Amino acid sequence: MNLYEVIKRPVITEKTTRLKEMNQYVFEVDPRANRHQIREAVEKIFSVRVLKVRVINVPAKRRRYWRARILSSKPKQVVRHPGWKKAIVQLAPGQQIDLFEV
Repeated sequence: MNLYEVIKRPVITEKTTRLKEMNQYVFEVDPRANRHQIREAVEKIFSVRVLKVRVINVPAKRRRYWRARILSSKPKQVVRHPGWKKAIVQLAPGQQIDLFEV
């Protein structure tokens, strides 16, 4: 798997912004990627040293659209958003990824 296929995008939320203070960064990664591939991709793409990689499988969610039910006589619509995999990467002290700077 190519290094740029392993990391899909950074995840930027309020929580991940707080994690940045502890030198941890969050990425959405390919579901087939393992810890070693994620570590290698982050180290080579961003030229940093990775201490720890934690991986979480985010489950699929079902969402209901109530507006469709209110405006028409159809039953409520249920849409399934696919699951995804995220990685929390902790860098060595003194290193940072400038991609997350505002």
